[in-house]
Amino acid sequence: MWPRFPLKKQFKKALKSKDHPVFTGDDQMIIKQIDIRTREKNRNNVTRTQAYWDFYTKHPEIHWSLLAHLVSRNAGWTMTDLKGEHLPHLLNDKERVDFFQFLERGNWLIFQDAYPQLLLYEKGKVQKRSLTHLLPAFGVSTFMTPVWQYYDQSGDSSFLTKALIMNEQQYIESRVIQNQTYKKTVTDTALFKLQDLLNLNHILIPYTTPSLKQRKLFGHTVHHFSSVDERIKFGKELYDLLYSVKSRLTQVEDWATHHPHTGSRKDYWPQLFNDIRERIPNESRKPREKPCGINENEKKFFSPPLSYSWGDQQHQSSEKGDWFNHLNQVHNLTSHIEKQSGDILASYCDTIEKLEFAVFAKNTLREKEDASDQRKV
Repeated sequence: MWPRFPLKKQFKKALKSKDHPVFTGDDQMIIKQIDIRTREKNRNNVTRTQAYWDFYTKHPEIHWSLLAHLVSRNAGWTMTDLKGEHLPHLLNDKERVDFFQFLERGNWLIFQDAYPQLLLYEKGKVQKRSLTHLLPAFGVSTFMTPVWQYYDQSGDSSFLTKALIMNEQQYIESRVIQNQTYKKTVTDTALFKLQDLLNLNHILIPYTTPSLKQRKLFGHTVHHFSSVDERIKFGKELYDLLYSVKSRLTQVEDWATHHPHTGSRKDYWPQLFNDIRERIPNESRKPREKPCGINENEKKFFSPPLSYSWGDQQHQSSEKGDWFNHLNQVHNLTSHIEKQSGDILASYCDTIEKLEFAVFAKNTLREKEDASDQRKV
């Protein structure tokens, strides 16, 4: 259903707009301040993730900021997995660097597009006026101007969140997903496509039960990552899941408050992961058939913090261009989604088990090859 605000009319107007806005001295000061703050917070995955959370705590009506915080946590965990327990055995050095740069570029791009929008909203609240006319100064798609104008009038947090999900996925579509460099090194590779078979594309959302203070997880798994429509649908389903149970949402917020993001999976499962290596690399060992059932006497899986895994990256400026060029593109705002159960623990533990067996198989093959080479000598 479309809201009563004449959005379709405004979208048509945005498509035809060829205006080059002129900014006042006050406008230029705001633009400069926001640009500086965005660059400062866009240093790495940890600073971005914290910035989303800090914004949400001040402006909880902007649901997208909490969703972005949680998804960004997952991006950080995947980045550190590349230096963690399993993936260094399955990917060579170049593959891991390529995959990290792919994840980092997407994380960086979304932040540098979305965070100025959030800061403009924050500044507008202080000044009690709309600052949507400044969106073009940050290269934000013309699609978002009617959206923010509608939000200023309606306060419709759900609609704004869905629009931001759509905008950010469209924003990275040509810049990352369909970028020829990343297609060649990441998205078109067999290893990337293997992720669907291994169910590696989990988004995990931790929360803490108030009575027992136990760690729990729910979440969703994205398939067909290369499809922008599927990613938008996934984002909307994840948002629906996050806000579907009010008591659980409060528990998610409580967990996030007490567990600052480091990039290590120890953040949400210290009984299973440690940011200090306990198992000897390349040690011959049988895989754990039930890895999530680890007892206190077993060594934990290595999951380093981001600061230990990767240094800050220098990014080239975002490619110019506006993805919004046809009215048909707005169909994802109102497209159908499927209700999700959120039950992800069994699937996630199955993924860890598959990784354990994959590492065991590769190490076994390597040992046989080494033994064969020695016999030849």
